[in-house]
Amino acid sequence: MKQILNRLINQEVLSKTEAKTVLINISNGQYNSSQIAAFLTVYMMRSITVEELEGFRDALLELCIAIDLKDFNTIDLCGTGGDGKDTFNISTTAAFITAGAGIKVAKHGNYGVSSISGSSNVMETLGIKFTNNADFLKKSIDRAGICILHAPLFHPAMKNVAPIRKELGVKTFFNMLGPMVNPSFPQNQVVGVFNLELARTYGYLYQNTEKNFTILHALDGYDEISLTGNTKAISKISETMISPADFGLSPLQKAAITGGDTVEASAKIFLDVLSGKGTKAQNEVVCANAAMAITTVDGCALDTAYERAKESLESGKALKAFKQLQTLSSES
Repeated sequence: MKQILNRLINQEVLSKTEAKTVLINISNGQYNSSQIAAFLTVYMMRSITVEELEGFRDALLELCIAIDLKDFNTIDLCGTGGDGKDTFNISTTAAFITAGAGIKVAKHGNYGVSSISGSSNVMETLGIKFTNNADFLKKSIDRAGICILHAPLFHPAMKNVAPIRKELGVKTFFNMLGPMVNPSFPQNQVVGVFNLELARTYGYLYQNTEKNFTILHALDGYDEISLTGNTKAISKISETMISPADFGLSPLQKAAITGGDTVEASAKIFLDVLSGKGTKAQNEVVCANAAMAITTVDGCALDTAYERAKESLESGKALKAFKQLQTLSSES
């Protein structure tokens, strides 16, 4: 690691193979915590290359506990986090709206590192069971239309990194990797990223897969559709700019989509929205993100997808999907 760090400090970059090897060595406990922290810090100071990111991704996918959900044609809605916007859990809420609309969801998530409340914090607070048991996860998708894949249970290789990330408390390249390493290898994916450069990097890497994808970056910095302005959307076949008007909506104020200042407050917002007690702005932003998931899988027009998302929320189907997942968790 000393040699690697010296090279990186001298502005050199790693090859794809070298990047993969370093991450495998980290998982095998070959480096101490100070070395790992220094390694992570390098990538806070400079951009990561496509080859480095690809190597890190390949290492995590090779080391993960894979789960086969291909029979369900699933989608994952997952942001990188790290945008510093402190929104409520938009993609997690949108995931249940997507499930309520009849699209099968394999939601990959983790505890918050650089945010107050990650997807897993909210799910755990509300009694959702975390497991890597294939039968339970398949039953969840079959009955609720969604399953929760809590990252640490599928990526044991990261046990040496997790406490260091927590102590650092800032975004690292693992934020960038999170959406890429869903252990169920979903056929469809909506990925939100925190800057335009990373959106293009993701676009390049995803073009070389068989995955059906949409990569999102709101131009004012959000790692999802915020409706506070325009959003860049990159898919396998196009690169477009999406505005609130494309959903038939007006732009939102940033304050309207901020989150709770505790995990409990974040969980309350999540439940309020699914229960029909959300604000107009909260409802619109989660339905817009769910609409992107629906159109990514089904290829329908964006306004049609938005109406399907809205119907899922307003009819209670999204809440029913969540309640079913709660029931399955409590029974097992």
